Amino acid sequence: MISTVLAQAAAGGGGILGQVFLFGSIILIMYFFMIRPQQKKQKDSKKFIEEIKKGDEVVTIGGIHGKVHTVESDTVILEIDRSMKIKVEKSAISLDFSKKPETKK
Repeated sequence: MISTVLAQAAAGGGGILGQVFLFGSIILIMYFFMIRPQQKKQKDSKKFIEEIKKGDEVVTIGGIHGKVHTVESDTVILEIDRSMKIKVEKSAISLDFSKKPETKK
């Protein structure tokens, strides 16, 4: 009887360790496939917005294409056509659509 109790206790302890290992590995997988790429994308977007300068071709989140005419502290004046300019927030400029597709050699 004592041997069966010890066997059950040993089996139960191994199950908990296996569950902890499984849970830890799921957290690691989520970090490397979901959280880390999102942080990298946010960092790249912030860097892009800080480096906007006069003459850059950009696209806003709303889909407006234009050339940067003036850069102010939190806003950018875009030249859409020859004499048509609009003022937009820097955060409204999309990194994904503003990037030129790189040609592979």
